[in-house]
Amino acid sequence: MSDPLTPEERATYEWQMWVPGIGEEGQRKLQAASVLVTRVGGLGGLVAYELAAAGVGRLVLAHAGTVKPGDLNRQLLMTHAALGSSRVECAARRLHELNPRLDVVAVPENVTAENAARLVGLADVVACCAPLFEERFLLNEQCVRQGKPMIDCAMYELTGQLTTILPGRTACLACRVPEAPATWTRQFPVFGAVSGTVGCLGAMEAIKLITGVGEPLADRLLTFDLCDGRFRTLKTARRPDCRVCGSGN
Repeated sequence: MSDPLTPEERATYEWQMWVPGIGEEGQRKLQAASVLVTRVGGLGGLVAYELAAAGVGRLVLAHAGTVKPGDLNRQLLMTHAALGSSRVECAARRLHELNPRLDVVAVPENVTAENAARLVGLADVVACCAPLFEERFLLNEQCVRQGKPMIDCAMYELTGQLTTILPGRTACLACRVPEAPATWTRQFPVFGAVSGTVGCLGAMEAIKLITGVGEPLADRLLTFDLCDGRFRTLKTARRPDCRVCGSGN
């Protein structure tokens, strides 16, 4: 656990420390925690922003590429002034403006087979916000292997979903999605308000895991359709023959 809170920190986090079960102990748990967020676009950017605002001590941000005009309808950590510059460096600057005490590890890479183990090893909790199943599967496999909880977040058009994977206890991503859909691509219809909704929910899952307050979405898949405001929670279960966490490994 981190050092006792300073007067400035108490003033900053006072309102959230009033939440039952948080208090100074919960806040110190947040400050001692590290979270990997990949990527930090319209979805992951909101996860990172809300965790920085909540006082998580260390964020590892993994995202390659430069800021493009097409990012600006949803990627709230990006700015017009940063067009053409590194996405992850722009995100780090914006997060430091919000929380100068935050330790940011900016990795200008997307998840690959070569870096997945290293990235997961840098954090206590993983927030998977990558649009490609190849990246999500790599993170899932490493989280299972290293025993790290993973929050899997996704959205499409006006719909979104998320779940929390606890290795050895719950279904992993491969239990639910054994193979990537053949038609899935990186670019898809998206409103920032939808990806932001999933991102805020994903950040709250990380906060619950770190502080122990509330019940995470373990073996539950939360889905919603903002077209008509429907929210549903579906039960999930481990597959004994799963290629990642079952006998198929």
